[in-house]
Amino acid sequence: MAVSDARQLLASLQFSDSAFPSGFYTMSHGLEGFSQARLVGRDGVYGLLADLLVHSVGPGDATALAGAHRAAAASDWEEVEQIDHRLFASKLNAEMRTASVRSGHQLADLAAEVLGGPGDTDAAGVAEYARRVKARTTPGCQPVATAVVYAACGVDTEAAVASDLFAFSVSFVGAALRLRLTDHRHAQAVLYEIGTVIEQVAADAARRDIADIGGCAPVADIMSAQHERAEARLFAS
Repeated sequence: MAVSDARQLLASLQFSDSAFPSGFYTMSHGLEGFSQARLVGRDGVYGLLADLLVHSVGPGDATALAGAHRAAAASDWEEVEQIDHRLFASKLNAEMRTASVRSGHQLADLAAEVLGGPGDTDAAGVAEYARRVKARTTPGCQPVATAVVYAACGVDTEAAVASDLFAFSVSFVGAALRLRLTDHRHAQAVLYEIGTVIEQVAADAARRDIADIGGCAPVADIMSAQHERAEARLFAS
């Protein structure tokens, strides 16, 4: 079914919007750990976000999203499951795995309801993925769930990846605001500037083989491991 460019844009805006209840609001994506260790301040928010996108999220989540998007568009659900399992296994820290699947399950469940409304979007793929998540044959990682949703909406692969990377960035900067590492004006400047990084990371992810899923950000992994055992936490990750 052909989907207009405007409809694709609206879908990507809706599912990447910070108001969409996917669970991103509960995550700092490791930022709280860096803040607790006093390793990041206002001037370091952009640099840390860029590093995570290039070295962690891009090779990991974004690459899985691109591969799963292509597989879902072709209704290759065995491939979708393989990518989901590979991504889950690549997440070294328990809280990152838990946060990803909680958000993924929420997204799959809600998207099946949203896309199953009176509109003309074909939600069969989302329903099939949601069924597999409920049957526990696939972990339900957030990037894979997102890929399935965007494929159902007719959003192309690279646009789907870029939209999710922007959603990650908005969530990260929102966490910086709540941790008082930035203010609203600076946050918007960071989001505008990070656009060039997102563009390159999305293009790289779309070209990367799924066998190469998995980033390398050892300091971020250490901060996440410490965050799991923190006495007080505002965020789930």
